[in-house]
Amino acid sequence: MITHQDFRAHNEEARAVWEAYRGGHPVRVPVTLWADPRFFILDEKYNPGERMSFRAYSEDAVLMMDFQLRMAEWERLRVAPCCDHEAGLPDKFVVSVDLQLYYDAGYFGAPVEYRPGQVPDTQPILAGDRRNLLFDRGLPADPLTGWGEVFPRALRLHEAMVERVRRGLTYRLRPVEVGPWNLGTLGPLTLATALRGPELYADFYADPGYVRQLLDFLAEALITRIRTHRRFFGLPEVSDTWAYADDAVQNLSTEMVRELVLPAHRKLKKGLTTAQRISVHLCGDSARDFRLLRDEMGVFSFDTGFPIDFACVRRELGPEVEIVGGPRVMLLHSGSPDEVSAECRRILQSGIMEGRFILREANDLVQGTPLVNLDAMYQAARAFGRYSPSPAWGPRGSFPLPMK
Repeated sequence: MITHQDFRAHNEEARAVWEAYRGGHPVRVPVTLWADPRFFILDEKYNPGERMSFRAYSEDAVLMMDFQLRMAEWERLRVAPCCDHEAGLPDKFVVSVDLQLYYDAGYFGAPVEYRPGQVPDTQPILAGDRRNLLFDRGLPADPLTGWGEVFPRALRLHEAMVERVRRGLTYRLRPVEVGPWNLGTLGPLTLATALRGPELYADFYADPGYVRQLLDFLAEALITRIRTHRRFFGLPEVSDTWAYADDAVQNLSTEMVRELVLPAHRKLKKGLTTAQRISVHLCGDSARDFRLLRDEMGVFSFDTGFPIDFACVRRELGPEVEIVGGPRVMLLHSGSPDEVSAECRRILQSGIMEGRFILREANDLVQGTPLVNLDAMYQAARAFGRYSPSPAWGPRGSFPLPMK
């Protein structure tokens, strides 16, 4: 693991790796990692005795900002040296309102629950005979705030953050900036699952017309929310890139995805971006849908979870499609460095490097993951992820790195 004195050399190598990869002449596989606040809030080492709860973090602007700043410093100094992120203190720190993964359902008024030892989640509001609740309400009168208390609270948190920064907040002698928040979506099917609960999957058989109506309604509302929030943050309402997610597609057959879910995906794409090639995050066993999403949605970057057969995916999709993935998170959490290195070597030598590939954890680091295992993953990429000779795939394209 590198020391502070090595940050410059590390950053120069990482910059060269990304430039070569994005330019279409990669020298080795890039490595990226992701850890969200649960990594710290649910870890006794970083948050002893749960001094900070998810409720407190979610409802207090000062606590949220301070926690994000400490987390960003830790990531820059400890995690970044274990991947191709820029290491060392940044020129400025960026904080933003964090609604975790309850923001989509929370926008529609689903109540947030804070369960001990868990990340925040919501309760279904369309269960049982309430399934038509959203149709009866119609689209929210104020698309900036939606229904319920989640987004009004988020706006208050944002205003408090902006005011604190305006008064001259710094961290480690660096300026602090407040960024935009929740400009994406977890996906229309994943959102419908959160709002309707498990009954939704009976609806696919008993009342597919209701499913179509619900997914179309949600897509329309998501477009309205995202465009309104982009405008609020001074961004173009329609972007030239697009990255989204929809983990729940793994629950359906490819035929059901094509017939009932893709119309909502297409509507989102048409309403939010001019990009032809886009990226998607799909956790779980959803590789059977990758070709469908490539051919009918223009998805050319897949951020994967677990399980996935890298060799099969590469054979099916060809070299131009970017795959992002790697060892499962519990191996990184509980395995030895040798086991992590062996698994990364297996993945890298599976045939996945015959096309665009970024190595990362699959997917979202678990609290308590030892840094030595992250370094083992990085060193495996440096040893076994080199191209010789360098392939020539052409520039990477305009889609962003996949999002969570």
